[in-house]
Amino acid sequence: MDQTAALSSGLMLSGRYRLDDLIKESGGAVTWKAYDTVLDRAVGVQALRADDRRATAFVIAAGRSTAVSDPRFLRVLDIVEGDHGHTYLVREWARAVSLDHVLGPSTLTNARSTHVALELADAFAHAHEAGVYHRHLRPATVLLKENGGIRVIGLATDHALRSAHHDVDDADVGYAEQLDVEALGKILYACLTGRYPGGDELLAPAPREHGRVLRPRQVRAGVSHDIDTVCDRILGRPPRHHRPSLRTARDVALELAITGDDEPIDPELTVGSSPDLFRHDPVRSALSEPPPAVNPPKPRPAALAPAPPTPIERGVSKVISSTKGERKLIWLALAVIVVLAATLTFILGRVSAPSPQTPTAEEPEAEVSRSVVDFGVKDAVSFDPAPDGDGDENPDQVDLAFDGNPETAWTTREYYRRDDLGGLKDGVGLLIDLGRVRDVTAVQVEFGASPTSFRVYAAPGRTQPPTSTSDMERIGGYADAPSGASVSLSQAVSTRYLLLWLTRLPERETDVYQGVVSEVTVRGLE
Repeated sequence: MDQTAALSSGLMLSGRYRLDDLIKESGGAVTWKAYDTVLDRAVGVQALRADDRRATAFVIAAGRSTAVSDPRFLRVLDIVEGDHGHTYLVREWARAVSLDHVLGPSTLTNARSTHVALELADAFAHAHEAGVYHRHLRPATVLLKENGGIRVIGLATDHALRSAHHDVDDADVGYAEQLDVEALGKILYACLTGRYPGGDELLAPAPREHGRVLRPRQVRAGVSHDIDTVCDRILGRPPRHHRPSLRTARDVALELAITGDDEPIDPELTVGSSPDLFRHDPVRSALSEPPPAVNPPKPRPAALAPAPPTPIERGVSKVISSTKGERKLIWLALAVIVVLAATLTFILGRVSAPSPQTPTAEEPEAEVSRSVVDFGVKDAVSFDPAPDGDGDENPDQVDLAFDGNPETAWTTREYYRRDDLGGLKDGVGLLIDLGRVRDVTAVQVEFGASPTSFRVYAAPGRTQPPTSTSDMERIGGYADAPSGASVSLSQAVSTRYLLLWLTRLPERETDVYQGVVSEVTVRGLE
């Protein structure tokens, strides 16, 4: 019996969920928009026939997905077996548009593409840490909300529906992780170009040359060099110029968090406006169109358009039209207009000319293009100021947090019973001296243990090392950070001194808490 005939609009499941609208059929399952009459809210229902061989794996996968609490994944709220001949999942409902529909007519800007990929990478880093994988992530499973947020559907369950083995296989979690990471790169590629490496039902395939996918910058002009490099480090086999591959979702998230953006940003575009505001060039689909690396002509900039006619020019035109070709009247009118214009120009010039005592403003210098680089650390010390602190903690280990080797680390002392440093002090950290004032845009931290809560402080204008957090201003932070985290600034902060301030430490063993900082990287504009 056909599933769509068995389930119909208005049917009440479990005496609670009313089916309203059929959304789609995919992988042998049907998805409905439904209404939870008990909690008075919209929900999504994904149903599979109870006699389907995959039903057991489907339920097991749904249960496993609940181990991930990240709100960017649509949560499974309920699992019901054998109702109306179906096994079905009840999920959160999100008012959003799938990414494949957004990318059908156009691409996203560099900034928006980076935001989408970063949110996805950070979400999957949390999922992988919980041992849960998607394995079938693609544009159709990514939803874009109007406020700029993202949602992912099908975590673990899509694999149960699409796997040929009809079970949940954990034998090769490394392979499952790589599938998700590669999918992140493909989605970033699709956002930038409107083409999908690997094929997707609504998007044109990515162009290839000698069997290798062309880089995004070869497909569409204007793609940021930094983002293009990140994409190549995920999808390149191997990446170009001997760059290291990005093999984990956390690595991808950290790299995107410190990635620059080469394109100018329109100040009138806001994240909360509409998905349409983030569209870029139209995507070409006809086979007769130019090669992928050739972009369609862009409209002429408004600055190059002809200037509108002046009042004098409009007056001349009016006189000409009113005289109907009588030359003497035309020349007479022109002479009068020229005399009036010259007189008016002379008067206005005397009024507006600057006095000798008032210097005229100089033309601003053209802004010089600046690149994002890693700043070296001239000096660093452990920071544990009085009255609560002892002055320093493990000062002989400080250099290990800046030696480029994540296997070595600076550690705090051990604190007992409470993760907030035993309740003894507000925090402890590392004071970083960059040697001179630098324009800082990001601070990336790798921890040897997690979760760790931290803040980042700067000391703009100070020429001497600060002695307390009250001498500095907070520029970012992260609560319960995983093994890697990055504080990215929307505007560069000019400072010589930075403070990495740990406020809550991970539990090393029962009731013993200790912070471990493996590596700190400071990036900014050069």
